[in-house]
Amino acid sequence: MSTPRTLDLPPGVEAIAVDTERGSFATHVVRPEDPRGHVLLVPGWTGSKEDFTPLLPLLADAGLAATAYDQRGQLDTPAQDTDDFSLDGFAADAASLVADLGPSHLLGHSFGGLVAQHAAITHTASWRSLALLCTGPGALGVSPKRPLDQVVAALEGGVSALELAAALRGKAAGTAPPDVEEFLARRAEANSRASLTAITRLLLDAPDEVDQVAATGLPAWVGRGVDDDAWPHDRQADMAARLGVEVHLIADAEHSPAVENPAGLAAALLPFYA
Repeated sequence: MSTPRTLDLPPGVEAIAVDTERGSFATHVVRPEDPRGHVLLVPGWTGSKEDFTPLLPLLADAGLAATAYDQRGQLDTPAQDTDDFSLDGFAADAASLVADLGPSHLLGHSFGGLVAQHAAITHTASWRSLALLCTGPGALGVSPKRPLDQVVAALEGGVSALELAAALRGKAAGTAPPDVEEFLARRAEANSRASLTAITRLLLDAPDEVDQVAATGLPAWVGRGVDDDAWPHDRQADMAARLGVEVHLIADAEHSPAVENPAGLAAALLPFYA
C-alpha cells in the first residue's frame, strides 16, 4: 500500500466515475488538449487510484492523457461478493476502461502488474505498450514483511479491515497527517473483503506469464524503486531480461515510486512513451 503525501488533486486532475460495459469505476484522469496517447494505470494490493495521482500531471505535461482507477472492490469502485475476482476478470475490467479510447499504454504497479500482464495476453489489441512497476513474474509469495498466508487467514477469520491495515503498516501507523490517516482508514474499510481476499490469494499463487507477454510483441518497460521491498530484485531483473529490456531504477523510492518520487519515475518512463 502507498501513503499519499497529500490528498489535494493537482491542477488538471479530475475525479470522475467512468461507466463501462463491466460497471462503473472510480478514476482520477488528466485530459490534455490533443493528447498523443493515453495511459491506463492499474493499482496494486490494498491500493487505489491515489497511488498514481502525483504522476498524472507529469504525464499530461508530456502530452499524454491518463486514467488511474480503483480496481473492482477497491475504495470507491463498488463490488459484489459474487463478482469475478480472477485475473481474467481484473484484466477484462482494465480493457473495458479503454474500449472507447482506442489502444492505450498500460502500466501496472505491484499486483496491478500481474493484472496488466494478463490483460496484455488476453486483450492484446487494447494496448500500445506494457510498463511494469515494482512487480514481478507471477506470485509474490510469503515474506516476513508480507505474510500473505496470514492475511488470508485473518480475512477469513473476520479480522476487521482497519485492524489488518494497522498491522500491515506496523510502526508507520498513525504517523501520517490526520487527513491522510483518515483517508487510509476509509480506504481500508471500503475495500471489499471478497476482492481483497481474492487478490491476496492471487499474490500467493498467480502463474508466471512473462513468456506469454513477450510473445505478444508489445513494447515493454520495467522499473522499480531502488529500495523496492516486494518482489526480489533478481526476479525483477530476470523478468526484464525475458522481455528483452533492463530494469529502470528510480532513486529515492521504495515500492511506490509514483508517490515517493513521481518526478524520478516520470524521467525514467517518459522516454519509453516518446
